[in-house]
Amino acid sequence: MYARRLGRAMRLGITEYIDAAHHLPGHEKCGRLHGHTYQVDVTIEGDHRGGMVLDFADLKKAVRETLLRYDHRDWNDVLEYPSVENICELLQKDLKPMVKFPFHVRVWEGHGKWAEL
Repeated sequence: MYARRLGRAMRLGITEYIDAAHHLPGHEKCGRLHGHTYQVDVTIEGDHRGGMVLDFADLKKAVRETLLRYDHRDWNDVLEYPSVENICELLQKDLKPMVKFPFHVRVWEGHGKWAEL
């Protein structure tokens, strides 16, 4: 109720994980095939009239369906240059038809390194 009175949207988020491999063509260190555990944070914004913005289960379902396409796969099979920036952009594009709220995607490549849209 407080967020509504101020006219601000409530943020709601979930975190999921996948494991995937990639290599960055031409990169000195990352040019060889290697893998990461990717943490994917998805945050939506909306009004929580009626008590919630969206059921966590609904958001998790959309994110899990999207991530299943890439879990235990090679990003190079779907992206020419699978940097964390390009992975983040791909996931946002894939989620856009499924998430009917303004949202942000943050992809962590290991610990302490991420990209966000």
